[in-house]
Amino acid sequence: MTRVSDTQGPMRHAAGDATLSKEGLPGWLDPVVRAAETVRPTQLSRFLPPEDGAGRQSAVLILFGDGTREGGDGRESGRGPELLLMERAGSLRSHPGQPAFPGGALDPEDGDPRGDGPLRAALREAEEETGLDPSGVQLFGVLPKLYIPVSGFVVTPVLAWWREPSPVGVVDPAETARVFKVPVSDLTDPANRVTTVHPSGHRGPAFLVESALVWGFTAGIIDRLLHFAGWERPWDREKQVPLDWRA
Repeated sequence: MTRVSDTQGPMRHAAGDATLSKEGLPGWLDPVVRAAETVRPTQLSRFLPPEDGAGRQSAVLILFGDGTREGGDGRESGRGPELLLMERAGSLRSHPGQPAFPGGALDPEDGDPRGDGPLRAALREAEEETGLDPSGVQLFGVLPKLYIPVSGFVVTPVLAWWREPSPVGVVDPAETARVFKVPVSDLTDPANRVTTVHPSGHRGPAFLVESALVWGFTAGIIDRLLHFAGWERPWDREKQVPLDWRA
């Protein structure tokens, strides 16, 4: 079972040691913590894991940073809270070229998919894809498992605070095209919000940020987090961006 520590201070993550802790989180993350504790699977997506247990177990890391940097005058400045995203390489078989949270399938060494295996997998995949130092990442919650029908992945979204930021970038160009951070304020800006329309007729929320169209599973999670954290601002849902059949 995943160990949860609310009485101890933030813990470093060594290989094979994935722990949840809410201790010491910045106050602006409180709405996200509450949302993670109360949200139901059906409030996040209509695509839920198959009841027969089918699907490949995987995890993604939803990593929040404060986005501040110290300037030459010694004062902190920045873009405010932000999320870490990556763009998948166009040559990948699953979801090529799409912006996404770092993450991927569980490996046997990650451990029990019903326990802390997803926590280890989220940290491991994020390190492999973006080069971040997992010792500076504090895991504080998980969202209900969801399902991506087109690829057959059962995904555990793992929430984290970038307590000690580290340099990030493309580690393997065959896997990752780029790594970037998006201010939460840009995600909540109505001017950056659109609805994607697939030729199949499926419609979903999307974001035009950092020269990228964030859509699909990733955009759906961000959309629901903004909503249940109380950060969502009214936006024009009739502002549409068409997708093609390759999407």
